[in-house]
Amino acid sequence: MTPGTVVNIPANVKHWHGASPNSWFSHLAIEVTGEETSAEWLEAVDADDYSKLK
Repeated sequence: MTPGTVVNIPANVKHWHGASPNSWFSHLAIEVTGEETSAEWLEAVDADDYSKLK
């Protein structure tokens, strides 16, 4: 991704976002309100998996 990239994650799609140990990542999330909508925050990536990222 490059600065300004927009990613649309459809409802009910499990996904992660973040940086590797040697890079940074910042994101802005917008949730559109409506009937039967909510944000579900999933489990964090564990330290072992995170250390394998490049």
